[in-house]
Amino acid sequence: MLQCIFLVSDSGEVILEKQLTGHRVDRSICAWYWEQVISQGDSFKLQPVIASPTHYLFQVLCEGITFLACSQVEMPPLMAIEFLCRVADVLNDYLGGLNEDLIKDNFVIVYELLDEMIDNGFPLTTEPNILREMIAPPNIVSKVLSVVTGNSSNVSDILPGATASCVPWRTTDPKYANNEVYVDLVEEMDAIINRDGVLVKCEIHGRVQVNSHISGLPDLTLSFANPSILDDVRFHPCVRFRPWESHQILSFVPPDGQFKLMNYRVRKLKNTPIYVKPQLTLDAGTCRISVLVGIRSDPGKTIDSITVKFQLPPGILSADLTSNHGTVNILANKTCTWSIDRIPKDKAPSMSGTFVLETGLKRLHVFPTFQVGFKIMGVALSGLKIEKLDLKNTPSRLYKGFRALTQAGEFEVRS
Repeated sequence: MLQCIFLVSDSGEVILEKQLTGHRVDRSICAWYWEQVISQGDSFKLQPVIASPTHYLFQVLCEGITFLACSQVEMPPLMAIEFLCRVADVLNDYLGGLNEDLIKDNFVIVYELLDEMIDNGFPLTTEPNILREMIAPPNIVSKVLSVVTGNSSNVSDILPGATASCVPWRTTDPKYANNEVYVDLVEEMDAIINRDGVLVKCEIHGRVQVNSHISGLPDLTLSFANPSILDDVRFHPCVRFRPWESHQILSFVPPDGQFKLMNYRVRKLKNTPIYVKPQLTLDAGTCRISVLVGIRSDPGKTIDSITVKFQLPPGILSADLTSNHGTVNILANKTCTWSIDRIPKDKAPSMSGTFVLETGLKRLHVFPTFQVGFKIMGVALSGLKIEKLDLKNTPSRLYKGFRALTQAGEFEVRS
């Protein structure tokens, strides 16, 4: 049983506090938590379960916001972590993002969502499609009406259709003129390449996103051509676990509308689709930099919207950077961004320039780390392939669509 949920910013500020039971949890627990973060570093943030002197703490970090739940009694940790992940996903979906400003601008909706998602410390309604029927997402019209009428509540007076349904995540007997289901494979590649060009880490975090508009109560079966490559799978509650455990088949009755069917990770990757080769040389108080970007292996589709970002290291007075392809911008906070629309086939893009060091500084004590971003439409770099999608209990023909997208997650190149 969870007693309280705190939303903590990356500076340690408590953005939001939601007491869930009659036993109030004091905010001093957040001060203790932040002291541990400062003393132990970021490794402390990666621990999902923490035992404090007075409480068990469960934490999930998402977009710089820490979702911190407290309990004084032992409880299944996976349930608490999964619930916090679902809260983060719902808020991200409702607010169109997740940051400190969005949460502060939509305090009322966040509190209303938490009221519906958890009851007396136990998860209650966590399906986004049902929550949308109960609480209207924020928009300009609702904000204007709340100012004019003085009523800031977004909670509907009508119970959602799933209340009377035998399937808690699906409305009662929806009807559509055209039955459609779309399946998207969305993947993010995390990689670390050291200064010698050696690939230290390379893995993919992916999700299967489904958009379903099917009449009645359909029963779907989704199978993959190579499910053995998947690790650390996490399913939507609609998935029946036994067919997956025995045959690696996803059997489920889908919610109505968009939902995340499953998350997965693929770790057996040996290369990346692009390479970034930085080179720095020092000469009489001036540092010369050269960065080369190219395609390492053909992913089968065109690589779009490549970006290379890095922070100017301490000790640099000014920088002069140019590129033969794309645009280079240096912001006031000393962040350099190199944007490449598309890699040409005849010549690899390169960026070069000079850094002017402070007087008396002979060399750089900190070398820049390059954050790389890219997007590839139509390809799942993990190699995961959908074999077929079967459906039962459908009164008419079904249109099925499949897409794939791979983009960079935490892609880091050290110099």
